[in-house]
Amino acid sequence: MKKEIIVTAKTVEEAVEKAAAELGAPDREAIAYTVLEEPKKGFLGLGATPAKIEASYQQKGADAALELIRTLVREMGLDATVTMTDGEDDNKIIKVDGDSAGVLIGHHGDTLDSLQYLANLAANKKTAGEKREYCRVTVDVENYRAKREETLRALARRMADKVLRYKKSVMLEPMNPYERRIIHSEIQNIEGVSTNSIGSENNRKVVLYLDTEGATAGKKQADDEDEFGEF
Repeated sequence: MKKEIIVTAKTVEEAVEKAAAELGAPDREAIAYTVLEEPKKGFLGLGATPAKIEASYQQKGADAALELIRTLVREMGLDATVTMTDGEDDNKIIKVDGDSAGVLIGHHGDTLDSLQYLANLAANKKTAGEKREYCRVTVDVENYRAKREETLRALARRMADKVLRYKKSVMLEPMNPYERRIIHSEIQNIEGVSTNSIGSENNRKVVLYLDTEGATAGKKQADDEDEFGEF
């Protein structure tokens, strides 16, 4: 996301420092600027004019994602704060907290997943010829993802118990890749039950079934097919 502003100050140096601060750049070297007007001292303090520059800052990586989420929250008029912290493997976590932030979650996190998808697009948008490492961004609202994970793990345990009790397979509702992997992971700890994913695109569902000959291969297939699908 590129931001441009026009700034005036007593000197060009002060204008550059001011522009960097207003654009949210980490330092003055991160911005590009053009001097529109050089400062003039005037005579005896009269007729003095300030320096004027046009400055721009191309946000990169997670900073662009953070600005996107903050802008969205502000434009929606939500009473919420947006912060960014470091995650695992140099990934970033953007958290939205506040009394009105829940509207960003949606049904089973559908809206939240869409926000996360857009945040990752913003974080990894490259200019022509630019080379840089991929940055993965996780967006969370009111700690929803941890709560949802525990709900899904509890669901997996209940359904596994049902499979073992009634000796019948159980099919869960459609889930995104991230949620399917949670189910697969939890079932791996339960002896006698395996999982697989069926369906296509947004309609993929997890099936829990009794362990039989070849179940290990089926379980590996389920893990492999959902390994790289997270937003």
